[in-house]
Amino acid sequence: MQNTPVSSLVGEEYEVEVGPVAHGGHCIARTDAGRVLFVRHALPGERVVARVTEGEETSRFLRADAVTILDASKDRVAAPCPFAGPGKCGGCDWQHAKPGAQRRLKGEVIAEQLLRLAGLTPEEAGWDGTVMPAEGDKLPQGEVPQWRTRVQYAIDADGHAGLRKHRSHEVEVIDHCMIAAEGVSELGVEKRTWEGMASVEAIAATGSNDRQVILTPKPGGRLPLVELDKPVSVLRVDENDGGVHRVHGRAFVRERADDRTYRVGNGGFWQVHPKAAQTLMLAVMQGLTPRKGETALDLYCGVGLFAGAIADRVGDQGAVLGIESGKRAVEDARHNLAGFPRVRIEQGKVESVLPRTGITEVDLIVLDPPRAGAGKQTVHHLAGLGARRIAYVACDPAALARDLAYFAERGYKVRTLRAFDLFPMTHHVECVAILEPVKKDA
Repeated sequence: MQNTPVSSLVGEEYEVEVGPVAHGGHCIARTDAGRVLFVRHALPGERVVARVTEGEETSRFLRADAVTILDASKDRVAAPCPFAGPGKCGGCDWQHAKPGAQRRLKGEVIAEQLLRLAGLTPEEAGWDGTVMPAEGDKLPQGEVPQWRTRVQYAIDADGHAGLRKHRSHEVEVIDHCMIAAEGVSELGVEKRTWEGMASVEAIAATGSNDRQVILTPKPGGRLPLVELDKPVSVLRVDENDGGVHRVHGRAFVRERADDRTYRVGNGGFWQVHPKAAQTLMLAVMQGLTPRKGETALDLYCGVGLFAGAIADRVGDQGAVLGIESGKRAVEDARHNLAGFPRVRIEQGKVESVLPRTGITEVDLIVLDPPRAGAGKQTVHHLAGLGARRIAYVACDPAALARDLAYFAERGYKVRTLRAFDLFPMTHHVECVAILEPVKKDA
């Protein structure tokens, strides 16, 4: 018996009314036959011609690009970037929307995820519904915030630098990324060719003049002589073990937050927006209100940003335990926080290390998990430690909402929630939720 071939719908076009924004940088629309489309490059309320980019006759939904705008939203602008648009660079989602509209769309996504996954209205989450721009990001129309201090360029078969197309390995060659920070752009990565390289990541620290490139060779590729427009340290990714190794210059960059310098080695995690680390640190400290002598956990602690801020505020009688899975990040955190004898950093996955610590109670918790969230097991463990306040830093509103529901199961409610637009032009958004135990009736 032969299987009937499934018919691809890629390239098919539908004239549709665009519905609400959805999580992921697209809007929802339906064809006349009721088929669901996830449409990029559209805005709610528009009428567009949508061309299918992914999907078959049997697919639950289709992905599509708005290729013709028949009835434009008042929030639409001409994309400032020449590499933005259907079939082009996938780095930005909302180049075609006014900055204020981008923030409203992100707010709608957060509200929808909170209601659907956590059963919370904005009022119940202590959130006023706004997404705040970072300091300095309110610019005249047509100007774009130059915020991305780390850009990973993909290299095409001819050695030219570019960025990946949406949901594709294909490279859109570019001569300039508009959202790249000035310190990245001035390196001139796009001006030269990179034979034998799979990717080139450029990093421009905002806490210092440190500049760094991390080269990932193709299998068998030889490292080029790196001559860029500014002095730069060079690291490479080992094709065998994936480790990052210094070629020349410093193996780290220096960043600043909370009047403290943080060493970030081997391309390790640091917030990408120049204002993000300080913005999030202040939001967490204002929410937790650490007191002298308190004990705290900093989970997924990276190089120690929140651990350092808390340690500074709980004083010599307080104590902070940080847990981080990355070996180099742990080394950096221990270096960065060496001046705090009551801070300890443990290496390993939170779900494995935390139970082994024997900790049964703690005053404060901050967690900044990866995009997938902390998960039910870890959340239930944390809720059992009796913290008076918990700060949850989230880069994904769906994961945040799921974990807030798990916290609610164990007696924690959201006191306040704040949202920050630390990724302009993209669909990404950062949230800080402050939780506290539900008061039990006497």
